[in-house]
Amino acid sequence: MGGALPAAAGGKVWGDGLAAEGRFRALSLLADARDTPHAARQMAVGTLIAWDLPGIADEVELCVSELVTNAVLHAIVGRHLCEPGYRPTITLTLRAWPRWLFIDVMDEDPSPPTLPIGDGFGPELAEGVPEALILDHGRGLGIVRELADQVWWMPDGDGGKSVFCRFDLEPVRS
Repeated sequence: MGGALPAAAGGKVWGDGLAAEGRFRALSLLADARDTPHAARQMAVGTLIAWDLPGIADEVELCVSELVTNAVLHAIVGRHLCEPGYRPTITLTLRAWPRWLFIDVMDEDPSPPTLPIGDGFGPELAEGVPEALILDHGRGLGIVRELADQVWWMPDGDGGKSVFCRFDLEPVRS
């Protein structure tokens, strides 16, 4: 079964020409489509394979899934609430440099993400309450922080934000 995924139906893909050179690919997705995280994962893994970076595909796929899912969960319509038919979008961007891979997930929510600080808490703090160790939310950026080499965010000029992560690539040896 081929064709575009519904999440990407209203979106745009940039950078196909540059992707052949191994530098840049971006995909705009509908935040309210059911398959948005799936479409983002497919794009990320396909891009890494095309760029000959399959060794980090699993880690990048999980990070993209967490970042895009966070954007979907926190998507807001805000200033577009009065526009009939408006659907919020998320943009996933991958940029490869000789030493780094950057992932950027941009959404329309101006709220800063809650980046985890420290190592969280362990069994010694649960004091006989094992269910306290199994959080039902708030783990995504912690997972990204563990897998990626750096995680940060910044507001964008249009009232949204971008959440970034960076993977350090092995130096290419001749």
